Amino acid sequence: MRNASEVIEQYLKQILLQSPLGIIEIQRNDLADQFQCVPSQINYVISTRFTFEKGYIVESKRGGGGYIRIQQVELTSHGSIFDHISCTIGGHIDQTTSEGLLYQLKEGEYITLREAKLIQAALSRDVLLFKLPFRDEFRASLLKVMLTALLSK
Repeated sequence: MRNASEVIEQYLKQILLQSPLGIIEIQRNDLADQFQCVPSQINYVISTRFTFEKGYIVESKRGGGGYIRIQQVELTSHGSIFDHISCTIGGHIDQTTSEGLLYQLKEGEYITLREAKLIQAALSRDVLLFKLPFRDEFRASLLKVMLTALLSK
């Protein structure tokens, strides 16, 4: 049986898929009532599962008419994929951000689950036994080379 966070995440992803613009606006309290949970559970799901690294932009407006807007970032052209990868990685990247980028590329079907797992294993802090900041710099270089090799046509 799935936990509440997974159910809420899947619900939000489903309504995002149904949205013609790839944007949804939700009321945190209404969603909490719908799933019979506390509003902080909604915050947790949004802050951990709808991050920029995973391909989402989240905006919130507080107050009486407040809302949370979630927008899915689409990687549509070959050039925009490389631009996004380059901007996300930069000169260094930590393990969590690299895993988020791999998740986004897997979800967008640019890489396979097997490729994502292989890259993730190679970039793990358990494998890259360097001290920071060199570890994150080396991870960035390695990730760029691996993704360029996989995504180049």
